[in-house]
Amino acid sequence: MAHDVALIPGDGIGPEITEAMRRVVDASGAQISWHVAEAGAAQIERCGTPLPPETIELVRELGVAIKGPVTTPVGMGFRSVNVALRHTFDLYACVRPCRSLPGDGSRYRDVDVVIVRENTEDLYAGIEFEPDAPEVERLAELVAASGQKAFRPGSAISVKPISAEGSRRIVTYAFEYARRCGRKKVTAVHKANIMKATDGLFLRVAREVAESYPDIAFEDKIVDACCMGLVQDPGQFDVLVLPNLYGDIVSDLCAGLVGGLGMAPGANIGDKLAVFEATHGSAPDIAGKDIANPTAEILSAAMMLDHLGEAEAAARVRAAVTATLAEGTTVTADVRRALTGSVAGAAGTAAFADAVIACMSK
Repeated sequence: MAHDVALIPGDGIGPEITEAMRRVVDASGAQISWHVAEAGAAQIERCGTPLPPETIELVRELGVAIKGPVTTPVGMGFRSVNVALRHTFDLYACVRPCRSLPGDGSRYRDVDVVIVRENTEDLYAGIEFEPDAPEVERLAELVAASGQKAFRPGSAISVKPISAEGSRRIVTYAFEYARRCGRKKVTAVHKANIMKATDGLFLRVAREVAESYPDIAFEDKIVDACCMGLVQDPGQFDVLVLPNLYGDIVSDLCAGLVGGLGMAPGANIGDKLAVFEATHGSAPDIAGKDIANPTAEILSAAMMLDHLGEAEAAARVRAAVTATLAEGTTVTADVRRALTGSVAGAAGTAAFADAVIACMSK
């Protein structure tokens, strides 16, 4: 029986890399019925939002989606299609495996770290006030009445909510993921030495949850020390669980340990829905040139196949991607440069997908 999946190509390089991904998945042996839905900058003029209501309803109906990157304006306008999807469907767990691959250009060869990021709270909750908002004055009065240090006049304010419920479910997810995938250790990452109320709550809950998983080692790390440790020796980490903002930053750091965002897949998981996506941006400067690396999007699809119960097809996709990268003759320019120091002979997006498909047929 075919699995119904919403496919959101996005914008920039999104349509190119999602087409490459789609052809690879179709060749994997899994039966997928694709339902294309639109999101991105082009939709703003048509319906006033980059995330049309019909796209939201399709994802809600099907329960599984995979998307390409969508451009997010910096400092103005719509906050983010990704954030909107996470909040709309309560996709509270962002899972980003970072694993060394042939040709990734990294100085490390054996990185295998999984980031589990809380996706709905923290500073990404989107509770913000401009400097001249009346709420800022009331907040200043509240802070002064509490006896805490006042903030400067003219400040913009972002609120950092972290709840016991949100912390418990993301830490539980991390431990369940570790147990299911044969992982040995979970590290809770925080800044509880300074943010004693919010990050302190996250850490207390993490320690409570860890007591229910005696078969899995547990530790906690202050976020800055964790970043240093990842750069010095990433092999000391296994599964990292973090509040939202730290998770966003540390997941990109870990992607840098394995060649960059072009190699890093991702998933956004809730109790009822899942949305899979490459973790990189839309790269509009190279859109339409057939040079984008689709590896992250293809590996995100492998995560989707696992989610759908198509473990054999997922394994075939991963093995074919690894073999194509290791063989090194039909790879995109970024990988070619990492392998040879030159982009001469680099393949395009579509040709790389063709090579992966050919590997699966051997």
